[in-house]
Amino acid sequence: MHTIEKIGGTSMLDYPSVRDNIILRGGGKDLYQRVFVVSAYGGITDQLLEHKKSGQPGVYGLFASGMEDHSWSEKFEELTVQLRNMNHQLFGDGELLQQANSFLDERMEVARQCLLDLQSLCQHGHFALEAHLGTVREMLASIGEAHSAWNTAKLLKRDGVNACFVDLTGWRASKHISLDERIREAFASIDLSKQLPIVTGYAHSDAGLMTSFDRGYSEMIFSRLAVLTQAKEAIIHKEFHLSSADPRLVGEDKAVPIGRTNYDVADQLANLGMEAIHPKAAKGLRQNNISLRVKNTFEPEHTGTLITGDYVSNSPCVEIIAGCKGVYALELFDQNMAGSIHDYDFEVLAIIKRFNAQIVSKDINANTLTHFLATNLKTVRRIQSAVEKRFPEAELNQQKVAIVSAIGSDMQMPGILAKAVQALASNNICVLAVHQSMRQVDMQFVVSESDYDVTVKSLHAALVEVHDHGRAICLAS
Repeated sequence: MHTIEKIGGTSMLDYPSVRDNIILRGGGKDLYQRVFVVSAYGGITDQLLEHKKSGQPGVYGLFASGMEDHSWSEKFEELTVQLRNMNHQLFGDGELLQQANSFLDERMEVARQCLLDLQSLCQHGHFALEAHLGTVREMLASIGEAHSAWNTAKLLKRDGVNACFVDLTGWRASKHISLDERIREAFASIDLSKQLPIVTGYAHSDAGLMTSFDRGYSEMIFSRLAVLTQAKEAIIHKEFHLSSADPRLVGEDKAVPIGRTNYDVADQLANLGMEAIHPKAAKGLRQNNISLRVKNTFEPEHTGTLITGDYVSNSPCVEIIAGCKGVYALELFDQNMAGSIHDYDFEVLAIIKRFNAQIVSKDINANTLTHFLATNLKTVRRIQSAVEKRFPEAELNQQKVAIVSAIGSDMQMPGILAKAVQALASNNICVLAVHQSMRQVDMQFVVSESDYDVTVKSLHAALVEVHDHGRAICLAS
């Protein structure tokens, strides 16, 4: 009868709110029978790896691209100072601060020495850096997750909670084991009725979590913990509500929290980079009939958004307007494509996969393939060069666009597409492409990037604000 809960990085920056709004809320019998997976403090993983949105390199990015210089080392030292300053803000002066810095310094020093040794080793012709970068990435990511989890467990212990630090990072482990084995070993001696486990948001496994999930690794740990321990509910604490649109765009008085939705909608959001949860992590919860609740750390009295596998709105409606900017439309036109679309598509997809670009959507007609890619310009140019080499007679164009989606658990209603297009036309927005699938859970509108904000506002006004949803769209219990 326990819950598995995850706390996001931005929330982790505010320890008093985490303690009072999440851990201690309810108190008494509600204090235990919970497990918390905590993310690294907001912004720290960006500095350890690379900025998630801008791609600006952190320690990993500098190390991977600069074997001949020591810019990564300078970044490493700056980050060490920042993390120690964070420790001082959390613990003040005293013995706990010394313990926190000792824990941090040991991890940072071991990692720094590993990078120096690897840099030296790879200057020898028989060793290639690329073969080790995956391991380096995982090692660096683990530092931020262990730092926040250790700190949180110690702070809660200080504040009267019987919290325990659960380290899944495999730091100095003597053997490589699977994720499931590591979780089972770590929890074998924990009594959930008396202890509050604070679990690292990264776990080392023989398969390597980042190979499959990249920055979504903490959500996979969260999901597997819920499945393996047969949790009654999985809960994610974020710094915002899952709402009908971004309140900063449409206005806080117009955005409505989502009370209920399903995993299909969560997948559509993840495809746009607005993850409620990583799709592969959601799969385990859905298959084991474990509901997911998304709550706002700073509004603890709100029941949040309940996500289940079987939910469908009582009547067809649009629940969320969401989207992403900075998408590149890569258009391939070839007169010879007609009748052989599958051959072209197969080869273009293989090239896109080789460069690890995410496909948000795609268009196909008789002689044209357009892939909408969420990646950076450097990667797009590499893909474009490879496609041009493979199809030298084809015409290839690329354009930066935005994608805005209207999403709902059931949007099968006559005239909704016409209503959406009319709302955009009335605001002088030129629609570059439209997608609506037979599954009737989303409609996608491709527009110029400069039209992104007004597109979101227009669709939200026409499809959501016209209904009086009250405190939430289908209030969760």
